[in-house]
Amino acid sequence: MMFMKSFLVAATLAVAALAQTISIASPADGATVSAGSTITVEVDKPNSLSSSQEVVLLISMLPCEPESCIDPASALGTVLYSGRYNPQYSSPPDQKPPHQVFDLEVPAWFRTGKATLSVTHLALIGAGPAPILEYKTVTVNFVDHAKRVRRQRAPIGMDA
Repeated sequence: MMFMKSFLVAATLAVAALAQTISIASPADGATVSAGSTITVEVDKPNSLSSSQEVVLLISMLPCEPESCIDPASALGTVLYSGRYNPQYSSPPDQKPPHQVFDLEVPAWFRTGKATLSVTHLALIGAGPAPILEYKTVTVNFVDHAKRVRRQRAPIGMDA
């Protein structure tokens, strides 16, 4: 009987934690981003019946190694944003969950190629409260801004 109570408590906490999870709505996985430009990052948080208190949100980028990308739990790389997270519904209302949009400057010196854009989220969940720390990532392709502009202006069939 005691095992069943412990299992139910653990299952309830797991479901509450999963209901608080965030997602990266933008940029899409595989998007192309120009070094030296502004990138829009939208972080969504589904609505939940459990209470939560947002503590901090970090948005960072880290170039991938030739063979793989590094887990953000090991290294964050260049931090583009560190601060408050206050997801809200759109006004006027639409189909999106509560979210917050960040327009962030990508350093011009950022290395071209494949990179991980990660969002690190810390929140307190429930009446206890219990902490939840999560990492969400998308892989993006960084290009040199000047080369991308030249390529867009080249006549059809001509490479810059």
